[in-house]
Amino acid sequence: MRLSEVVVEVLRDEGVDRVFGNPGTTELPLVDSLVGADALPYTLGVHEGPLVAMADGYARATRRTSFVNLHVAAGTANGLIGMLNAMRSRIPLVVVAGQQDSRHLVQEPMLAGDLVGLAAAACKHAEEARRAQDVPTMLRRAFRAAATPPCGPVFVSVPMDLMEEDVEGIPPGSVLEPGEPALDLDRAVQLLREAQRPAIVAGDGIGRSGGVDAAVRLVESLGAVVYGAPMYDQLDFPLDHPAYAGMLVPENERIRAVLDRHDVVLLAGLRAFVPHHYSDPPAVGPGTRLLQIDEDPATVGRTYPVEVGLVGAVGPVLAGLAEAFSATSREYAPVPPAPLASETGRLSPRAAAGALAAGLPEGAVLVEESITTGLLLRERLRLREPGSFQHTVGGGLGWGIGAAVGVALGRPDRPVVAALGDGCAMFGLQGLWTAAREGTSTTFVVFANGEYRTLKQTLTTMRGGEQEKFVGMDLEPPRVAWTDLSAALGVPGVVAESTDHLTALVGRAGHGDGPLLIEVPVTPYEGPAPASS
Repeated sequence: MRLSEVVVEVLRDEGVDRVFGNPGTTELPLVDSLVGADALPYTLGVHEGPLVAMADGYARATRRTSFVNLHVAAGTANGLIGMLNAMRSRIPLVVVAGQQDSRHLVQEPMLAGDLVGLAAAACKHAEEARRAQDVPTMLRRAFRAAATPPCGPVFVSVPMDLMEEDVEGIPPGSVLEPGEPALDLDRAVQLLREAQRPAIVAGDGIGRSGGVDAAVRLVESLGAVVYGAPMYDQLDFPLDHPAYAGMLVPENERIRAVLDRHDVVLLAGLRAFVPHHYSDPPAVGPGTRLLQIDEDPATVGRTYPVEVGLVGAVGPVLAGLAEAFSATSREYAPVPPAPLASETGRLSPRAAAGALAAGLPEGAVLVEESITTGLLLRERLRLREPGSFQHTVGGGLGWGIGAAVGVALGRPDRPVVAALGDGCAMFGLQGLWTAAREGTSTTFVVFANGEYRTLKQTLTTMRGGEQEKFVGMDLEPPRVAWTDLSAALGVPGVVAESTDHLTALVGRAGHGDGPLLIEVPVTPYEGPAPASS
C-alpha cells in the first residue's frame, strides 16, 4: 500500500472520524487517498488559524484526539496560534504537515522550511520523517503522546514524496486506559480535616477528567468555598451552586486578598495561578496551607510550595477524597437570581452579558472569547452541566469562531453559542465559511464596541486613571459591518436592538437550519475595569 493509504488506515484505527485540513500541493497524496473514505469526512477550512481551533473544539466535544493536516511552512505558521492555545489548554491534537519533496530540499525549494523548528515551541513534540516506513510508527507515537497527560498537540512533518512510496504493514496501536491512581490520600485527608476555613480552587483538570460530581460531593462534605481558577477553560464546578463564589481575577494581589480568608486551600487541576499583569505581593501568603492535585507531576509545587501534593487524574483523586468525608454534608442556602438590566440600542457590556446569559437554552454549550464582556458574562452564567462552557487560556486570539464550529460538529445534539469580542472575531473570521459549509447550528454573538477595550482599561490603570487618549486601540471608523461580513461568508446576520431582543435571539439557538451571527452594539470605553471583574 502507498503510505498515504496506510496513514488513512492508521487514522481509522486511532478512532479519528474527521480530518480537519486546508490542502496544498504537498497534501495531494493524502487527500486523494480520502476519496471514498466515507467514514472519514474532510472538514475544509479556508485559513489555518480557525481550522486548528475547529479541531480543538472537536476534541473537547468528543473527548478524543483530533487530527489536523496543514500545508508546508506557511500553513504550519498560520496554525501555530491554534496549536499554542491547544497546548496551554491541554487539548490532544495530532498535526501532520506536508513538507516539500525530500529529494530537492537541499535546493531550498519554494514553500519549504524548518517545519519542526516552527512547531516545536507550540506543541509537546515535533519531528520530521526521513523514511516512509517510519511514518506509521511516528503517527502511533504522536497519538499516544497527544493523549498522555498533560495532553496537547503533537506535530509530524512528512515530505510529499514519502506519501507516494509503498510501505508494508500497519503497526499495532497502544490502548490507553486512564486507570485509578495509586495514591496514599491519608495526608491530604488529615490536612482537610484540620481546616477551619477550607477553600477549593477549581481548575480545568476537574472538567477534563470528568470530576465535577466528585468535586461537588467533596465541597458539600467539607463545607468549603469554591473559586473558579483564573480564566478557567471549561465548566469545573456548577456555576449555580451556593458554594461557588466566582472566578479568581488573574492578578496576584486580588487573589491574595481572597485566599488570605482561608487556612487550607486545595488547588484542584490548575497550574497554581497564572497572572495577567504583574502585581505584588505573591498570590499565596505564608498563612495559607496548600494541597495540590494535578495529572502533571511537573505542575505540583512548581510555583508555590505545597504541604501535600497528589499526582493523578484529578477526578478520581477528588472522588477518593470525597469518599473519606462521605459521612458529613453541609446544607447551602440557594442563590437568588441576579436582576437583569433592560436596555435598548447600544447596550452596556454588563447588560449585554446578562441578556446573553439569560437567553441560553437548556443544554447549550457556550464558547467564550470576549476579553472584557466575557468577564462580566462569567458573573452571570448559571451553567451546571459538564462540557457546557469552553474557553482557551492560551491567549491566541481568533480561537472562538473555529472552536464553536468544532464543538458543534462534535456535539450536533446540543445548541452551541459563541460569545465573541469584535477584536477576537476579526482574527478568526474565516471560520464562518466552514460553519456555513457544514451547516452547523451555531449562534455567533459578536459584542461590537469598535475598540480594543481591554487595552484601554489596562493603560488607564497603569497611568493611575488619568489616560484619555489612545493610539492603535480603535476599530472605528470605519465601522465593521458584521452582518454584511457574515452574509458574505454564507452566515445570515441580525443586529440585536435591545436586551430583550438579544435574549430572545439567543434562546432560539439550535432551532434554526444553520448558523446565525448576532451583532450586539456595545457602548465604548467609559473608564477603568469595574472592581468586580
